[in-house]
Amino acid sequence: MARTLNKLSLIWILLSLALTACHKTAPTTATGQWADYRKAYNFLNKNKDSAFYYFNRSATNSSDKAQVALAYQNMALIQSDAGDNYGAQESLTLALKSLDENDPKNRGHLAEDYNQMAITFSNLSDNAQAITYYGLALQYADDPQLKSYFLNNQGNAYKDMKAYTKALSSYNAVISIVGRKGIAYARVLTNLAITKWLQNPRYNAAPELLRSLSIRLQEKDVWGENSSYAHLSEFYIDRQPDSALWYAQKMFNTARRLKSPDDELYALRKLILLVPKQAKLFFQRYQHLEDSLQTRRAAAKNQFAVIRYNVAQSKAENLQLQKKNEERRYQLITVSAVSSLALIWTIWWYRKRKQRLQLETENKIRESKLQLSQKVHDQVANGVYRIMSEVEHNSDFDKSHLLDQLDSVYEMSRNIAHDETGSDGDFTERVSTLLNAFKKTAIRLAVSGNEPGLWQPVSAFAREQLELVLQELMVNMSKHSRATQAYIEFTLEEDSLKIDYRDNGIGMSNQGKKGKGLQNTVSRIKALNGSIKFENQNEKGLHIEIQVPIEK
Repeated sequence: MARTLNKLSLIWILLSLALTACHKTAPTTATGQWADYRKAYNFLNKNKDSAFYYFNRSATNSSDKAQVALAYQNMALIQSDAGDNYGAQESLTLALKSLDENDPKNRGHLAEDYNQMAITFSNLSDNAQAITYYGLALQYADDPQLKSYFLNNQGNAYKDMKAYTKALSSYNAVISIVGRKGIAYARVLTNLAITKWLQNPRYNAAPELLRSLSIRLQEKDVWGENSSYAHLSEFYIDRQPDSALWYAQKMFNTARRLKSPDDELYALRKLILLVPKQAKLFFQRYQHLEDSLQTRRAAAKNQFAVIRYNVAQSKAENLQLQKKNEERRYQLITVSAVSSLALIWTIWWYRKRKQRLQLETENKIRESKLQLSQKVHDQVANGVYRIMSEVEHNSDFDKSHLLDQLDSVYEMSRNIAHDETGSDGDFTERVSTLLNAFKKTAIRLAVSGNEPGLWQPVSAFAREQLELVLQELMVNMSKHSRATQAYIEFTLEEDSLKIDYRDNGIGMSNQGKKGKGLQNTVSRIKALNGSIKFENQNEKGLHIEIQVPIEK
């Protein structure tokens, strides 16, 4: 249910930012310094990529620190909603750098930034760090309603850490602020009841959960309804399975109406457990939805990175263009001030420069022709000569063999004409791209041996399978290992390809028991008649050795 609550947090902070932006005096013309920010805000509920692009432009180009902080805040919201929590943390860090902690006007922004930073850590299951940032958010929160919201989030973090007494203290503090009615009370009442039940499994949380649901239905809080359905299904799953199933179905239908894939996945997990006869059908839907969600979020992360790169590059190009314009302006002033002799010298210099550029162009063309001529001579001509010699000295020359030889020369000629390279380099690049996608600040990944010649003797099928295996190792490293350093070495031996993976993470908690991904990895290696060994040492991380035979 963390995802549903995060949705509510995003809505709340967006409203806060909207109010802040409305009270900020900003130009109304399209050429004003707030123009990019206003464009981004208009795109916020229509096209998140466009909104992110203009917020990034606003943050990058504006000299107004308040605008920069607001832009980065909104970028972080978009990233967090797309599952890019690390990217959101980076944006929030930049927002905080733009705010003066001693300026009373910045207190609200600081509180919102620290709260959102805490939410990203909660999403990453680092609740201890989340609680630290919730404390900072509360330190700068002056608005009682905003403070109650932060306290509720703090209680959720304590609950996830099983610090139930501290969680209940936070929730009770919320009730003292919001009272005992309304959507805010319904939200904290649900969290309070669930925490009491988690603390004491014999506690009957149903009356409070049903009261919360009743308030949300009355207030038409659909997102809140979904949260209540989830908690009621969780509470009843062992006590009254029929009731648990009913609420799980309600959550499933509501999640689909809200178009919330995370909540739909949560409901599907309950339905798989509660309806064994339809488990296969629900699992197929679950698997399809999870795969599409992961793909969409991975694409969003890449898109955010591309947008940031493009904006930075555009700014650099604009600065360079401004510099060139200033140089040209200075040159024009200088030329207009000098005598006719200087003007003649300028014309002479321009002609010499043009001749030099033309000469350089001609040299490049000649060099290109020479390289092409060398390729034709070394590859095509020598190949033809070898065939001629073979035909001349071999009276029993096989016609089909001749055709094969000519076809080889033809392919060689075609590659030269199209300036193509072999498939080995392409696959090496694919492997490099795959591994580089998982490099980040928290994990240092070193790669050795990924050279074009390495993959040449490996079959296309084996390459395809090994690419999937490498991807699974990278996913396992990124999501579960908690490693700070990892190393992959590729070695080509006489009759086999060896892949050696090591990290300094936590290893495998249960030796011999592997997740679905690693089971698939073992199956793929076996399909290649290869071997895979797992060496788990809790203090030294994980070591995986893969060896695949090469067909000759």
